[in-house]
Amino acid sequence: MTSDAARQVWSPSSVPPPPPDDSGRGAAPPPGGNPPGGTPGGSSGGRSTPGFASRLSLRTRVGALAALGVGLAVTLTALAAYLTVSSQLQSSVDANLLDRAQQAVSTPFGDPGQLVNQPAEAILAADLRIALLREDGQPFTADARSTPPMGRDELAVARGTEEQSVRTLRLDGEPFRVVAVPAGRDPIGAEYALVLAQPTEQTEEVLERLRLVSFIAGGAGIVLATWAGLSIARAGLRPVRQLTQAAEHVAATGQLEPIEVTGSDEIARLAHAFNAMLAALSEARLRQSRLVADAGHELRTPLTSMRTNLDLLAQSEASGGLAAADRAQLIADTRAQAVELSTLVGDLVELSREDPPAASREQIDLADVVRDALGRVRRRAPGIAFAADLHSWIVQGDATQLGRAATNLLDNAAKFSPPHGTVTVTLRDGVLDVCDEGPGISEVDRTRVFDRFYRSSEARGLPGSGLGLAIVKAAAERHGGSVEAGRAPSGGARLTMRLPGASSTALD
Repeated sequence: MTSDAARQVWSPSSVPPPPPDDSGRGAAPPPGGNPPGGTPGGSSGGRSTPGFASRLSLRTRVGALAALGVGLAVTLTALAAYLTVSSQLQSSVDANLLDRAQQAVSTPFGDPGQLVNQPAEAILAADLRIALLREDGQPFTADARSTPPMGRDELAVARGTEEQSVRTLRLDGEPFRVVAVPAGRDPIGAEYALVLAQPTEQTEEVLERLRLVSFIAGGAGIVLATWAGLSIARAGLRPVRQLTQAAEHVAATGQLEPIEVTGSDEIARLAHAFNAMLAALSEARLRQSRLVADAGHELRTPLTSMRTNLDLLAQSEASGGLAAADRAQLIADTRAQAVELSTLVGDLVELSREDPPAASREQIDLADVVRDALGRVRRRAPGIAFAADLHSWIVQGDATQLGRAATNLLDNAAKFSPPHGTVTVTLRDGVLDVCDEGPGISEVDRTRVFDRFYRSSEARGLPGSGLGLAIVKAAAERHGGSVEAGRAPSGGARLTMRLPGASSTALD
């Protein structure tokens, strides 16, 4: 039993009030924390300039994203490590304190003074603060100056309402980890709790060093990530830079030269697509140049003939005039040349369109279209016989375009047929065959007869511009069909146009 001088009377009403955070987790703001309602760094925050990110180069944005990603990863890793170490250290301190307290109260309870007067070395902690707390709130301690901090939680353990208490408290600005366990009854039956408190300054120092190391390592990781991101972006975007330079070169010079492609990744696929686009543009430019050159050549003949006839008429008027028959002949010839010129210009306009013209799409019977074309061609070629075997075939399309295509096929067959020859026309299941008894088409010319302005050696002495079959091909393709040239059973030419039925044709 301790002396009266060593025993301090402490009534329940003298129990000090608990600290602001009774659990000990929020007794002080965390290091580097911000006050409630504040912003990191004490600033009120700022607004970013609208569109700032869009003005950065792609390389800068990739590097910034890499730095941001690594920074987040490093921050989360450091936070997880800090929380893990902090939790482990605190758990270790708590386990040691509880184990010491249980060992201290494991002996049969006697005089409380004997328990609190044990030297600290007896329970393996020289810096340990020890006290007994009776259920009425009276503490017992060997030295009043080393009394551990106590409060309601420790009093609850003494009264038996709690099995144990573990929390963090501050005493004179110094953090303590405080545990309380039941100490049993004294000889007169009063309940006690043993309270142990250990300073956590060393633990706080370890955690402070851990925070510093994490901050330094995180900053170094972000710097390295930024450098690596910029380097990787520079190397990875080099093909994009070359592609951009090639596009700028094409825009500045108009030279459609393909770029060199290496590798097989997505950038290489983009470069291949760019080269394919350049090839398509080059082909389109070549076709345009060829169309202009061929059109100029074809237009020169009727224009020259018309100018010659007009000059003759003007000279005849100045010299006294021509005979009525000669004058009528010149006017008829000029009118024929004007008609030929108008037809040629119309064909050129039709073929120069890259997209199909806005025409009405309706369900029509291809057999009716071919019959109308046969009626027109029969009147223009009275010396040619036409044998037709036409079966109904409904298509979705433009009757005017299809009629012109059928007319051109029949005109071509009539032009190459011998006098009193027969042109055979059949239509079955969407396949229109037009066969004549002319000289036929050579193997070399079969793949080119549908090209613009192409004329075979047999056709060079005959009238025409070389656009009729090209118009047939364009009309067939606009309706989802195809054309081909071959040899007829009679030895002449066989021209075939295939068109899908209305059920399988895409509607506009």
